[in-house]
Amino acid sequence: VTSVDKEGKPNIITLGEIFNLSIKEPVWVGIAIREATYSHGLIKEQGEFVVNLPTASMLEKVLGCGSCSGRDGIDKFEKFGLTPLPAKYVKPPLIAECPVNLECKVVAFYNVGDHDLFVGEVLIEHIDKDALDANGNPDTVKLDPLLMLRGGFWRIGEKLERPK
Repeated sequence: VTSVDKEGKPNIITLGEIFNLSIKEPVWVGIAIREATYSHGLIKEQGEFVVNLPTASMLEKVLGCGSCSGRDGIDKFEKFGLTPLPAKYVKPPLIAECPVNLECKVVAFYNVGDHDLFVGEVLIEHIDKDALDANGNPDTVKLDPLLMLRGGFWRIGEKLERPK
């Protein structure tokens, strides 16, 4: 997830999960962040963020971004070889190497125990053309999403069919 400070300097935070709260009209996502983190303050102050969904091949960069703080002046884009792209509606940049980017405006905020929940309205979804199938729909294999599940990190290897 990317955010910016009041001068527009970007930061990246690695989160264990991003979740859908509403999937249609409006599309809302949730991110839960500890108050002690640098990104928490940036998102609360600026009221916007970008969800950048990494590929499984980006695991080392994802873990790197999660192992240091932008509060210490670290430019995580530079340090981990990531490319910021301007967003259309919000100040935080997209991460070019991530095939899916969701520009979000904070519409609600809740304390949920040891984390705070930011509810973001998705203003626009960007999906790399290379990650689409012949019909223009996202192709899960081409997206190669990085998944964190109990016991480690995973990539999608098989689509399960719904029982009839």
